[in-house]
Amino acid sequence: MKGMMIVTMALALSSCIVANRRGGGVEVVPILPLSVEVYDDNYYAHNGYHYFYVGDSWLYSTSYGGPRMSLPRSHWPKNTRRGNGRGRGHGKH
Repeated sequence: MKGMMIVTMALALSSCIVANRRGGGVEVVPILPLSVEVYDDNYYAHNGYHYFYVGDSWLYSTSYGGPRMSLPRSHWPKNTRRGNGRGRGHGKH
């Protein structure tokens, strides 16, 4: 039973980032989907986090206004497409 719980936790964390919060503590940040479409604003929302595609790299935050932190390369989407038009508010919130 204990072994099954450890395996379940390992699988759950493999799709997330455990990062230090400013001011102490840790937070779990979900990984981005394999394919992401960003618009003129370079913004993508997913599972309650805000992601920003800036200079061919990704930043994330718990709020649109920041503070923003670097997203580890291992958690970037495999494919980032540019959409037509403008759009804040796409992706899963």
